[in-house]
Amino acid sequence: MADERQRIAVIGGGWAGCAAAVELARNGCQVTLFEAARTLGGRARQVELDEQMLDNGQHILLGAYSETLRMLRQVGIDPNAALLRLPLQMRYPPATDGIEFIAPRLPAPLHLVLALWRARGLEKTDKLALARFFSAARWMGWQLNADCSVNELLLRFDQTPRLIQLLWRPLCIAALNTPPERASARIFLRVLGDSLGARRAASDMLLPRLDLTSLFPQRAAAFIENRGGIVLRGVRVRKIEQDTDGWQVDGIPFGAVVVATQASHAATLLAGLCDTTILNALTHEAITTCYLRYEAGVRLRQPFFALTDEPASGKWGQYVFDRGQLDEAQRGLLAVVVSVSDAAIAIGQQALSAAIAAQLADELQQPELAAPEWTKVVSERRATFACTPSQARPENATDINTLVIAGDYTSSDYPGTLEAAVRSGINAARLLLNLPSPRKYRVHESCV
Repeated sequence: MADERQRIAVIGGGWAGCAAAVELARNGCQVTLFEAARTLGGRARQVELDEQMLDNGQHILLGAYSETLRMLRQVGIDPNAALLRLPLQMRYPPATDGIEFIAPRLPAPLHLVLALWRARGLEKTDKLALARFFSAARWMGWQLNADCSVNELLLRFDQTPRLIQLLWRPLCIAALNTPPERASARIFLRVLGDSLGARRAASDMLLPRLDLTSLFPQRAAAFIENRGGIVLRGVRVRKIEQDTDGWQVDGIPFGAVVVATQASHAATLLAGLCDTTILNALTHEAITTCYLRYEAGVRLRQPFFALTDEPASGKWGQYVFDRGQLDEAQRGLLAVVVSVSDAAIAIGQQALSAAIAAQLADELQQPELAAPEWTKVVSERRATFACTPSQARPENATDINTLVIAGDYTSSDYPGTLEAAVRSGINAARLLLNLPSPRKYRVHESCV
């Protein structure tokens, strides 16, 4: 198949679909990419808010995201220019009872040893518990044979309540978008292993300077079109049917199909063609981003801070990002992330933005933050699948060798992240091309 110029339909223009389409186009296939929305990117895309082009959610990439970084380079994006690279850190505002943990730019694992030694806000018992965790996890190869919740794992390793509240819980929610009491310890350990257990650069945090559509999907579309492919925006696929010559996608003939939509739509398209039980069983978590606009002179002391996550006290924000330190055109704009945000959404946008503004003013000790000029709350109610212990996830392959599935929810050692989406798209394309899948290789060997 890789030796012929095949007509392949990729349904869904999110990061998984774009990655699949780029990989297919790169290998000489004639690709048609269908996207129901007018803007590419799926759940990580550019949106217009009050005549401003922002993202539908703030993202952090990791240095361990090898396939995402490779794909950016493939479509002509320089990650060093498009992403702000910061050392691994968990830093709360100085006025809070938080912690400060910053990994210096030293070879692994010395960067973690020194970060632990220098960490502020941790008692000796906390540091010893954290050292035991790192040591045991490295000995285990960052793998867990019998899955359990992250909370169970942390208790098994005698992690202190302070470590759990101020380090492990926010890391788990940020990485898996699932609270530790019901998050998969196996997946959490794998993410930690590919970042903390790899070379130092793999643990770096990468903050996008570009909007999420410009960062990859837009360039992916140009890459596809430059190789004779077609990108259809605002076109929702209603039906795919198999015939004697291949496939009909809303009546258009193709030799193969990649279904790269969100899980619920994929289940609808695939009904009657393959078993959709696992797709239908997936549950989802919401992520909310609150944007707050201030005068251009308002600036945080660093690009982002962790915040105290205490909904019972009206503190919903988990991380705050100074967008002006990523893009000069966004000076005075802050983005606050609330993961696992169903409860936050329920109080209403106005109440949530007011609570977040009050939280920022209090924790950052900047009274002017209590009165933003403008706020906007953006919620993705099905942002990721719930990454629970031993969660069943569909394979990329189906029973029909010319029909594959792509999405961050497909079978993987990663949670529902941009890296998982990109890897899934590449895996799906390579199944059609009969090429080895990058899933077979450890992420840190070639490295948000």
